[in-house]
Amino acid sequence: MEARETIVKLLNQSSLILFAFVFLTFGILADSFLTLQNVRNILIQSSSLGIAATGMTLVLLTAGVDLSLGSIMFVAVAVSGKLLFNDYSLAISIFAALAVGFLLGMLNGLMIVRFRIVAFIATLAMLFAARGFGLWFTNTRAMNMPDEVTQLGATHLLGVPVPILALVGIAGLTQAFLAFTPWGRQLYALGVDPNAARKAGIRVDLILWTVYSVCGGCAAMGGLVALSQTGAVSPSFGSQREFAAIAAAVLGGTSLFGGRGTVFPGTILGAILFQTIENGLVIMNADPYLYPMVVSIIIFLAVLLDTVRNSVVNQLRRRHIRVQLDASQD
Repeated sequence: MEARETIVKLLNQSSLILFAFVFLTFGILADSFLTLQNVRNILIQSSSLGIAATGMTLVLLTAGVDLSLGSIMFVAVAVSGKLLFNDYSLAISIFAALAVGFLLGMLNGLMIVRFRIVAFIATLAMLFAARGFGLWFTNTRAMNMPDEVTQLGATHLLGVPVPILALVGIAGLTQAFLAFTPWGRQLYALGVDPNAARKAGIRVDLILWTVYSVCGGCAAMGGLVALSQTGAVSPSFGSQREFAAIAAAVLGGTSLFGGRGTVFPGTILGAILFQTIENGLVIMNADPYLYPMVVSIIIFLAVLLDTVRNSVVNQLRRRHIRVQLDASQD
C-alpha cells in the first residue's frame, strides 16, 4: 500500500522531475542554454502555449477535448490582422479576435450540449471548418502585421514583458476560479462523474458550454500573444497547437480522464517544459525535421504517464474500498 502511494506521489511530481532533468541536460550540452537571457526567452515563448493550454485544461477536466484550438487561433488573428490593415485601432482588433474565439468556442459547446455530438467529433469538425474559413478569409496568403503589434509584444510593465503578464493573469485567475469557487468544484465533480453531477443538481450543460467558450477565448488570446512575437499570420498559423496544448496540460498533471488537474502550477509548468525542449533543440542546432518526432515522443510520454497514474490511483481507491468493507463486516 505504501509503495503504491509512493509511486502516485512520484507520478504526481513527474512533470517537475522531467523539467529538472531536461533543464540540466540541455544546460550541460549547451553553454548558452542556462543564460539569464535564454531563460527569459523560454518564459516569453511559453506564454502563448500556456494561455492556450489553460483553456484546454478546463476542457480536459470535463473529460472532453478541443481539437479546434489551433484553427480558432488562426481565424482569430486573421480577423484581427484584417481589421488592422483596414485602419481599425489595435484595441478594436484585439477585442474582435477575442470575440471570434469565444464565438467559435460557443459553437463547439452548442454542438456538444444541444446536439449531443461527441466532443472529439464536434471539435474535429470545427478544426476543418475554421481552418478552411481562415484560409479563404486570408486568400491563403501571409499577412505581415504593423509594427505596433510587435511593439506591444516587446513592451514591459513594471519590468515584466507583457506576454508573461498575460499568462500570469489568465492562469492565475483561472486557477483561482477552480480552487476557490463553487463553479470550480462543480467542474471537477462533472469530470469525475457527469451522471452523478446531474443528479446532484449541477448544471452540467451550462458548465460545458462555458468551458468550451472559455477555451475558444484562450485560444484567441494565445494566438494574439504569438502574433505579437512573430509579427505575421501565415496559412499554417496555429497548426497542431491543440496537440501541444494537450501535451502541456497532461505533462502538468491534468488527467485525460477528467476530474483531476490544475492550471497553476500544473499546466503552466507543462507549457514551460514543452517550450524548454523546443528551445534546447534550437540552441543545439538540431535538425528541424526532428521537431515533430520529439513532439510526438513528448505527447506519448504525457499520455503514458497519465494512464499509469490513473491506473494506480484507481487501484488504490478500490483497495481502500475493500479495506473499509472488510472492516465494516468485522
